[in-house]
Amino acid sequence: MSASALRKNLWVICAGLSFPLATWAAPILAPADDSFYTPPAVSAGNHGDLIWYRPTTINLGGGVPPVQAWNVMYRSTDSVGASNFVTGTVVVPTGGTAARPVVAYAVGTHGLASNCSPSKQLAAGTDYEAANIAAAIKAGYAVLISDYAGYTTGGTPTYMSGKSQGNALLDLVIAATQIPNVGISSSSKVGIWGYSQGGQTATWAGEQKASYAPNINLVGVAAGGVPADLMKTAFYLDGSAGSSFLLGAVVGLATQYPTQIPLADLTNANGKTAINRAKSECVFESLFDFMNHKVSEYTVNNQTLTQLTAIPSIKQTITAQSVGNTKIPVPLYQYHGVADEFIPLDQSLALKKAYCSKFGNVTFDAYPSEHIVTQFQAAPSVLNWLTDRFAGKSTLGTCLTLAKTPVASANPAGGNFVVSLKSWPLSGTINLKTLAQSVSLPAGSTLTADTDITAKTLKGTLSVPALTTTLKIAGLPADVKLEVTPAAQTTGTASLDNAGILHVHGQSPVNIRI
Repeated sequence: MSASALRKNLWVICAGLSFPLATWAAPILAPADDSFYTPPAVSAGNHGDLIWYRPTTINLGGGVPPVQAWNVMYRSTDSVGASNFVTGTVVVPTGGTAARPVVAYAVGTHGLASNCSPSKQLAAGTDYEAANIAAAIKAGYAVLISDYAGYTTGGTPTYMSGKSQGNALLDLVIAATQIPNVGISSSSKVGIWGYSQGGQTATWAGEQKASYAPNINLVGVAAGGVPADLMKTAFYLDGSAGSSFLLGAVVGLATQYPTQIPLADLTNANGKTAINRAKSECVFESLFDFMNHKVSEYTVNNQTLTQLTAIPSIKQTITAQSVGNTKIPVPLYQYHGVADEFIPLDQSLALKKAYCSKFGNVTFDAYPSEHIVTQFQAAPSVLNWLTDRFAGKSTLGTCLTLAKTPVASANPAGGNFVVSLKSWPLSGTINLKTLAQSVSLPAGSTLTADTDITAKTLKGTLSVPALTTTLKIAGLPADVKLEVTPAAQTTGTASLDNAGILHVHGQSPVNIRI
């Protein structure tokens, strides 16, 4: 009997009676076209079962070593305990073995439209988190990326439904071991890494690991920009530059909890239009379309967020997404940007305190930048930390360290969307026209600037340490000290494209003393 035949409902004839036999067959190769995203007929199974898979190609940019990649569909469990189907991508450096460590990479907000899902954007080369995924590949790790529930298998994503997202990530680890010759086994060391929505996913997965997926060999969790207290985060976002994230969360939670959040009854005509538009957009389109709008613009009788969250079922649903209630059984690297304009720093510090109070092993780091920049600024430290966990090195964490508490420096809510670059590393060369020679910028060279994405302007300053170098003067080599000091403010243009790439162009008048 073929594998496809086994997938159909089977009937067992016993004592003259017939009844359906719940079955799950071995995973099969999936169609190459978009019908891959339509779940086949499978009558029953367990979470983590691989339904089907197919080879795929992904585009992570240049400099990435050869990889093998697969799209997968697997069974998972949503936030209310119902079985569902989720898709994802498995990427393994060529020549992998079962001993290769695995990074379960939890993506951040991608937008509510199906074409925004990681599996589709990785194939198109448009995923804004490709740099972090590529960095993990270059470090020699297999990388698993879930699409989360609802993005590709019909319906609407259950965005910010923490338990569902955590389950989807853990089940992808289980499902990946079932791809033939993938080089990932049940004993492979696994590290979880996520930022923003992915930070929520990572902490949920860490909290649920012991009860939901006890056989995964988890060795560490790295979670940054975590919306640990979703209620506090919601009020922080309402009417701010990041209000699109709040709109997406309302849609996602109402999809997962339709009785608790009856969205159709709560929204006015403007709200229904906004929801339909948000469902058709990716993250950076929505970011600018809904910037600085309040929830009250979209509700019946213009109910405010305060009024809505006073409704018991809504309050309970939002509160249920928060993390910090269960000890993560492995070391945790938690990080946040002090200038984060989307997710408040204080609730991240409270999360660290909550985990430490449960005797968790937590290392906390603060970075100088805002939300988007911190995601990539922290990546080298995250990978170094995960590498130590894969190597079996111990860590004491920072729960008992008497360090200075970081202070938030986020730009005020509302108004233009300003991305502050603080001590952003600069590399490049200084061309000395008169001497017809070039000098490389020394380590420690930085740009500090405010990039107003709404106005598309940049204002800031350069900092270049003095350096000693060798120049040819009158044909003879001479060791000289070079000093570069700003003569005026750095000015230019800045823009953020739909792939999440910040484009900065500018001029910085300087005085050069030799």
